[in-house]
Amino acid sequence: MNGDHTERLPQEGKCRNENESGILEEASAFAQRVLEEIEALAGTTACKSVQLVRLKKWAQEQGCWFENCNQFGDFFDRGSENEVYLSPDGTEIIKLNDFRYSDDNLTPFFERIKAHNKYFDACPYRMVGFAENRDGNVCAVLVQPFIVEARLATEQEIHDEFIRLGFHAEDDGGYYTNGQHDIFDAVDGNVLIDAEGHLYFIDTIIFRSGTGGQETYQSLSPRASK
Repeated sequence: MNGDHTERLPQEGKCRNENESGILEEASAFAQRVLEEIEALAGTTACKSVQLVRLKKWAQEQGCWFENCNQFGDFFDRGSENEVYLSPDGTEIIKLNDFRYSDDNLTPFFERIKAHNKYFDACPYRMVGFAENRDGNVCAVLVQPFIVEARLATEQEIHDEFIRLGFHAEDDGGYYTNGQHDIFDAVDGNVLIDAEGHLYFIDTIIFRSGTGGQETYQSLSPRASK
C-alpha cells in the first residue's frame, strides 16, 4: 500500500496483520502498549502524539499505510473529525478520522469503533489502515458501506431505536446512555432509514460511561458549541 502501487482499497483480510484479529484489534493493542510504556516511564496517560508517531511507523512496517489519498476516490465532505471520500466504484464511504475526540490518548477512539460495530452492525466500520489527511494529520482509515435509497431519520425514529436498543435519553435528549456507553451526535444528519424501517447510524460519537465523555464532546464538537 506504499506509494502508488495499490489502486484500490484492500478487502477485509488482505492486509498482512489482518488475518488473525483485524487491523483494528492489532492497532488497538499496539497503541495500548505505547500507553502503558509512557505511563510506566512518565507517570502520565497523556501520550496521544507519541502514539500517533509510533502508529504511523507501525502501519508502514505492517503494510497498512496509505501514501496517496487519491486512491480513496472522490473527496466527498469534511466533518468535525472526518475527511470523507466516496470509493471509485461508489459502494463505500472512506473516512480519514483524525482522532479529535481522543483528547488525551487513543484508547477512547478504539473503544468507540468497537462499540459502534456492536450496537450499529447494519453500518459497521472496517479499519483498513492509516494515512495523513489534507492537513497532514495522521488518521485512521475507516470504511463503511455507502447507504443508498434511504432518507434522513427523524428525531422520534432515532429516539425509538435507542429505546429498543436499551438506551435512554440524558441532558434533555443531548445524548443517550445505557450505563456502559454514552452516545452523542445521533442526529438526523448522521442517521438514515430505509423504506423497510432499518436505521443506519453512520456517524456518532461514543464514550465509555463515567469517563468524562460529555465534557470532552462539548469542548471539541462544533455542533455542541453552536
